[in-house]
Amino acid sequence: VQQAIADNKVTIFSKSYCPYCRRAKALFSSEYPEVEPKIIELDLVEDGDSIQAYLAELTKQRTVPNVFINREHIGGSDDLAALHKKGGVRSLL
Repeated sequence: VQQAIADNKVTIFSKSYCPYCRRAKALFSSEYPEVEPKIIELDLVEDGDSIQAYLAELTKQRTVPNVFINREHIGGSDDLAALHKKGGVRSLL
């Protein structure tokens, strides 16, 4: 988890079926196509439950998506959308 956050400009911990996760991923592909986020689909990796439990300890957020930009925890889909609306995502990138 820490390595993925450290090694990537944007890291999204997601679940493949989650509509909020789809919204967060779509925001990056439509508004920031030059950035390729590292996406970890917690429902598709063997240790997804452990990763989600660790993220809850780390961020105090139990839900997905769990978004990091340049090692900074952004939060979930609504947090990301609010940050984007006020131009904060671009400044973090």
